[in-house]
Amino acid sequence: MDTQMKIRLTEYSHGAGCGCKLSPGVLSSILQEDHPSHAFANLLVGNDTKDDAAVVDLDGETAIISTTDFFMPIVDDPFDFGAIAATNAISDIYAMGGTPIVAIAILGWPIDKIPAEVAGEVLRGGRQVCKDAGIALAGGHSIDAPEPIFGLAVTGRIPVAHIKKNCSGKPGDLLYLTKPLGIGMVTTAQKKKLANMADLNLARQSMLTLNRIGQSLAEKPYVHAITDVTGFGLGGHLLEVCDGSGTGAHLFQHDIPVFDFVEKYIKLGCLPGGTNRNWASYGHRIQLSDPDFYKILADPQTSGGLLIAIDPSQQKVFEHVLFSAGLPARSIGHLTDQNRATVIEVS
Repeated sequence: MDTQMKIRLTEYSHGAGCGCKLSPGVLSSILQEDHPSHAFANLLVGNDTKDDAAVVDLDGETAIISTTDFFMPIVDDPFDFGAIAATNAISDIYAMGGTPIVAIAILGWPIDKIPAEVAGEVLRGGRQVCKDAGIALAGGHSIDAPEPIFGLAVTGRIPVAHIKKNCSGKPGDLLYLTKPLGIGMVTTAQKKKLANMADLNLARQSMLTLNRIGQSLAEKPYVHAITDVTGFGLGGHLLEVCDGSGTGAHLFQHDIPVFDFVEKYIKLGCLPGGTNRNWASYGHRIQLSDPDFYKILADPQTSGGLLIAIDPSQQKVFEHVLFSAGLPARSIGHLTDQNRATVIEVS
């Protein structure tokens, strides 16, 4: 469609993807008085542990998972924008170990600036990803908005006994990350018109990869905790695991998967605004051997990988599972006993 070819969606948004999330510090301030799980006995997971989705017990055996995620364009192509936003939203279900069952769309569109047919392409991308995940995009809601916004509200299911929380890690657990870091940098480079097309294609492929592995890990008792790494960066989401689990963590910098293009975009100054907001919120709780590594650790990810904590006695078994799925199969560190102000060490 000629109209679409002339429109660069990223030029209509002040932020890109999960990089437009409120910072962890601001969000904590907003939610500090809100503890719904204390009031509802059947709410198994609320927002008090900052987990990826809400989980409600239906009958003692089956639970319903409910989540929503939406953002402004992270790529220029409307179909890809819709597909990435949908992949990112469905990831929250997989991060709980669940199976998605239905989705509804959330669409904000500047109808006076961008033709409706372009929004149709966004929806088409989201619908295709839902189809790939085996669910229907069954409806939704739209508004006239100053910037394009798209995402999903997704419902899933899981046996109560198999729920994977972000707060169930144990000291000694090995940590794994299933996608490389650096999405925030390359998408910022795109907004600055500095990105290499090959690098953008690598990032696109990563963002469009469903985190299905989470669903297959639900029945494995040696998998103690799962979360997905998105707008708060690896550092922020690992801190949520540590705070919920009462642990610390030690990461090995050179074992953390990172896109090869990252150093290039750091040198070009393509640091997302979200990186500095993230680091200002939690950097005082992390000790780095390389001070510049915060640029990677706090880089906001969109449709990032799963961060998984497992029983170390099952390392070989688990790494075979990851390897068979074509995912990075090297531990990036481990959880520790926490008795210091510095929660995470990176060496």
